[in-house]
Amino acid sequence: MSSNKFARARIAGYVGIAFLCGLIFASGFDLTHFSWAQSKTAPKPSVSEVKSLAEVGSAFEAIADHVTPAVVSIQNERLAPQRSRQRANPNAPPGFEDLMRQFGGESQQPQESSGSGFIVSKDGYILTNNHVVADADKLTVTLLDRRTFTAKVVGRDPTTDVAVIKIDGAGDLPVVSLGDDASARVGQWVLAIGNPLGLDFTVTAGIVSAKGRGLAGLAQDNYSIQDFIQTDAAINPGNSGGPLVNIRGEVIGINSAIASNTGYYAGYGFAIPVTLARQVMNDLIEFGKVKRAVLGVSIQPVTPADAKGAGLPDIRGAKVSAFTDDDSPARKAGMEIGDIIITAAGTKVETVPSLQRAIRGYKPGQTVEVEVMRFGSKKTFRVKLAEVPDDPAQRVASSDTRGGDGVEPVDARSYDKLGLTVQPVPSAMATQARLSDDARRGLLITDVSVTGPAYRELFARRDIILRVLNPVKKEIMNAHDLDTALSGIKRGEVITLVVYDTAAQSTRVVSIQL
Repeated sequence: MSSNKFARARIAGYVGIAFLCGLIFASGFDLTHFSWAQSKTAPKPSVSEVKSLAEVGSAFEAIADHVTPAVVSIQNERLAPQRSRQRANPNAPPGFEDLMRQFGGESQQPQESSGSGFIVSKDGYILTNNHVVADADKLTVTLLDRRTFTAKVVGRDPTTDVAVIKIDGAGDLPVVSLGDDASARVGQWVLAIGNPLGLDFTVTAGIVSAKGRGLAGLAQDNYSIQDFIQTDAAINPGNSGGPLVNIRGEVIGINSAIASNTGYYAGYGFAIPVTLARQVMNDLIEFGKVKRAVLGVSIQPVTPADAKGAGLPDIRGAKVSAFTDDDSPARKAGMEIGDIIITAAGTKVETVPSLQRAIRGYKPGQTVEVEVMRFGSKKTFRVKLAEVPDDPAQRVASSDTRGGDGVEPVDARSYDKLGLTVQPVPSAMATQARLSDDARRGLLITDVSVTGPAYRELFARRDIILRVLNPVKKEIMNAHDLDTALSGIKRGEVITLVVYDTAAQSTRVVSIQL
């Protein structure tokens, strides 16, 4: 027993000696280098690397020197009425309180906000955001040399959040160079210049983080364009309206929004592409309004279930969820709700922003060819584009239209295939939400199972099922209609519904894989 232990120990000793000899042999040929896992000193950069970094730094300096003089600070002053804090006199005669407000019961208290802009012409035209100058009673523009001017609004467009203002009497002004955002690539260096948090003429650097971003929370109506450039260059309140500049010193976007839980910079900033801003600016200066061409549709992103139901090999395109009105050009051309637009004007449509980008280069009255997938069938339409109405109706969500506690399940019916429960729309809800006849006839969803396929696609006490588009077409006016539509659908297949969203006060198309 002891002899076996001794033999094993002797073998282990031989192996250790052989290993050390191997290391010494390898080190003699410079094959092995001994070092700590964490080096105390980092390797020095090469001369070429140092030169490259210096060149980038010099480029940033040159851009800041060239562009900053054309950036302006904008102060927006609004005169908001402030009611008197005095209590109403219960013994006053009728109309007395209104009379007193006219003579001082209500005072005009100024409210101020600030933003940025940049000069695009030597005679004083300035490009900025609509939300920077909206509802202004007075606009004051400050230049880098501290001169101040009162500006006037030339025009503004809420659907793109672009505005043009003008100052006079400033002489020969410095101007920016407008570039081409289409040539910008993800990963390229950019600079953001503006007046964040009261820190005038601040320059920050970052890269283009993404392109073609949509921000649903900023959408105001069916005509809003969502096609942002995303950047990690620091953008904060006050940066709005300032330029996003590429490494050549050309403006490729207007800094407009941030994504943050706090309202301050959290690594995500968004800019309006300058090609879109330039088109809007030219129309505002020439016509005083934007003459933008539209298909006349409401569109949604395509989901995996949408793509499967449409017969698409890839998850791409833009889904038609509604028409803007009965005169919609797309509707007149023969398109239908539920169609997936895959090409427009000869351009492949990958996302909702890419469709908007393809159409915005055209003028009202021009005709474009649109290709769609309709539940396995490819169809082509020639659509004569219309102009955005002068005052498109704004959709305002009511906080009471979800039904609340007043919606009591009456004649409720559950569907395990979808994982939801429905009932006829209560008359009280229909009146309160001012539902159309079409919506009143539908089925209100009262419960959605967290384990069912409709979870996070449909919403209880908010969505009303109006019709089925695929695999059969059927109006849904009662539970029997939905029974019939679901009867022939098997597990794994897709059903496409049109629902009315009482919170958004609009219809949308939802595809669900059972």
